[in-house]
Amino acid sequence: MSTDYPNQNTLSPASGWFIFTTLIGALLLTMLPLQGIFLHLRPDFVALTIFYWSIHQPHRVGMSVAFGMGLLVDVSNAGILGQHAMAYCVITYIAVILHRRLRYFNPTQQAPQIGLILLLMQFIILIIGLLSGYRFPGWYFFLATITGMLIWPLITLSLEKLQKLKTDPDEL
Repeated sequence: MSTDYPNQNTLSPASGWFIFTTLIGALLLTMLPLQGIFLHLRPDFVALTIFYWSIHQPHRVGMSVAFGMGLLVDVSNAGILGQHAMAYCVITYIAVILHRRLRYFNPTQQAPQIGLILLLMQFIILIIGLLSGYRFPGWYFFLATITGMLIWPLITLSLEKLQKLKTDPDEL
């Protein structure tokens, strides 16, 4: 019997503690004190982690988690309160809508789509900043989108490896 479905590994549902730990780890990576070009090249680890969980566990990580993590990022950056929260909610909404489509592709094929959504997130953050009176930070502001897109496969593979893979898709 032949099926046309791709051979996909099935992951065990992640525990709440595992999701919480990965989100806190992403927040700590985002808060690393970097300077110069390294600061602009640093991807938004919180956004990538929220995006991963919104694709793979949309019933567990949704808008409220995205909003709360966005507020934590805003407070840690001493930025405009709600700026990242709104941007994270938008990308979470898109991820939840597209999660079945995105899961069909492997992480390398997902990367350009993730890059476009991260670019939208950067535009939202930029527009909120400009409307609040900040000046345009320059085009290097968007370098985080490129690095986020490039490390998406690494983040996806590392989070999948940390979870228990099911050998049989029919296994409970």
